Amino acid sequence: MRVMSADGVELNAEVHGDGDPVLLLHGWPDDADLWRNQVPALTSSGFRVIAPDLRGFGRSGRPAGKDSYHLASAVADVAAVLDAAAAPQAHVVGHDWGAAVAWLAAMLLPDRVRTLTAVSVPHLAAKDTVRQREMAWYQLFFQFEEVAEATLMDDNWAALRELAPGYRDIDRAIAALSRPGALTASLNWYRANLAPRMPGPRPEFPPVTVPALGIWSDGDRYLDGARMRASGDLVKGPWRYAEVKGASHWVPLDAPEELNALLLDWLTSPR
Repeated sequence: MRVMSADGVELNAEVHGDGDPVLLLHGWPDDADLWRNQVPALTSSGFRVIAPDLRGFGRSGRPAGKDSYHLASAVADVAAVLDAAAAPQAHVVGHDWGAAVAWLAAMLLPDRVRTLTAVSVPHLAAKDTVRQREMAWYQLFFQFEEVAEATLMDDNWAALRELAPGYRDIDRAIAALSRPGALTASLNWYRANLAPRMPGPRPEFPPVTVPALGIWSDGDRYLDGARMRASGDLVKGPWRYAEVKGASHWVPLDAPEELNALLLDWLTSPR
């Protein structure tokens, strides 16, 4: 399915099965194929799965300039994809940047989000920890335009391979990021949303009132689980936390059966 966003970016989305819609949102440096182990489990359980490539990734458009990658634009893309799929409401599941989009969609589009599942990334207002600042060093490195691109690509992408040890889709990701403009587009997510700023009050976010599930894996090298656990304090609706043992940051790839079980139990639980 091809979808035109409100600001003219063409988005690619896969649609599988019939039933209650489940929207799957991937992160960096993936595309909709991240969910290849979840799609069959969901469709065989009676769900219709909608899995877009986020702007800048996969077969979706790569608009120029970092300002095109603000999270607000990605939330507008969520609405456009749901409209194109004739889905007034959907269970929204996100990983990495997709989880950040899912959190914000639950805040800004509560009538469109039936439940929220955030994998790896906590509530956007979760308080930083010292451990998180240590783990997020790469986000600062990604701010250096051209330097980050050249460093990541150098010596057959040695720096990216070192950054993501054990990442099962590394060769696939490198092939995708090697397309013209793809690496810069993907890094613009960091540049648009995580650029260093002066100290001061954190942004105010609308409340999360929909049922929310937070999932974190104890092998995550990039995100501190304490922040996901604390996210429950920022959710006004029903909250559940689950921890996956032995999986890296890429839970959908490392622990597909456990993630599928968590998702199916959550999505079918009475509210």
